[in-house]
Amino acid sequence: MNKLVIGNILFRPVRSAISVLAVAIEVIMILCIVAIMIGQVQGAANQTGGVGADIIVRPPNASFLSAVGGAPVPAKVAQVLAKMPHVAVASPVIANLSMSNALQTIWGIDYASYNALRPFVFVAGSPFLGPNDVLIDDLYAQSNHSRVGDTIRLLNHDFRVCGIVEHGKGGRIFVPIGTLGALLGTPDNASLFYLRSDNPANQGLIAQEVHSTPGLQQYQVQTMQDYMSMMTPEHFPGFNIALRVVIGIAVIVGFLVIFQSMYTAVMERTREIGILKSLGASKFYIVNLVLRESLLVAIAGVIVGILSTEAIRFGMAIKFPTLPFLVSTQWRLYGAAIALIGSIVGALYPAWKAASKDPIDALAYE
Repeated sequence: MNKLVIGNILFRPVRSAISVLAVAIEVIMILCIVAIMIGQVQGAANQTGGVGADIIVRPPNASFLSAVGGAPVPAKVAQVLAKMPHVAVASPVIANLSMSNALQTIWGIDYASYNALRPFVFVAGSPFLGPNDVLIDDLYAQSNHSRVGDTIRLLNHDFRVCGIVEHGKGGRIFVPIGTLGALLGTPDNASLFYLRSDNPANQGLIAQEVHSTPGLQQYQVQTMQDYMSMMTPEHFPGFNIALRVVIGIAVIVGFLVIFQSMYTAVMERTREIGILKSLGASKFYIVNLVLRESLLVAIAGVIVGILSTEAIRFGMAIKFPTLPFLVSTQWRLYGAAIALIGSIVGALYPAWKAASKDPIDALAYE
């Protein structure tokens, strides 16, 4: 039977190749969309984890997506927080989501306190020398071919690249907090505050102190560990819905192509099926024959799809280094399983159609 299946596939190479390509595209669609969407979440979590803070303090009713909340609270709150027992460093930050040139988050920082959380590692250049200086990370510099001394335009304002730092320090673009605040119309405000405790065991005491301070009772105090646990797809509005829609479209495409391919193959091999049935082949044998053929095509498509996705990942890392592209083993298995199941389901009706043919009618078919 296996020889017959392989012979049927090789006898029609163009149609078989198109079917393999369709399954491969289904797998590529699933893995690439998942890699980009989950990569963005995981990349943001990794960046935030590199800030060096133990605690995040946010204003009341603020979303955990700080970059979309503006700068609603006075930056001088950081001075109050810094004087609390067990607080080693308190740093005010503005996180602003900009869509002027590209979708990117610009961070306004007080360099001294932010650097005290965990020092920047400089690849080139130096810290801010003036209000119109900007720090960029090495991946942003690579992606945009930027060097120290270059001018980049942010929020309709020209900034001079004063330094390039290693990535993983929260953001990719850093400007003085006062400059960013002025551009946003809130020159003395901040979005949130990062705290580093003198001892991780004292984080609970710091939260109690913040909530007992007049004016700060309603502020949100969250450990970095708790915050990182929220950086999952489930906490992003519409994320899982969008993911399911894309996967659903990919499954439908794969299903229809396999269905059309196998249905056409059955129609073309009507006489052949009649000969097999006249020789005593059972309905199960015919169904098994068609399903094996579709499964072999699907396996080939899955292999091509996974290898192509790896090639895309390699190319993305070179062309778009700032875009996280996370292809996990778990999703490789999910993608393969979805494609295989969809292919089998798509071949069921053609297989049943073939098995139901009357041998005499099939032999008379021209």
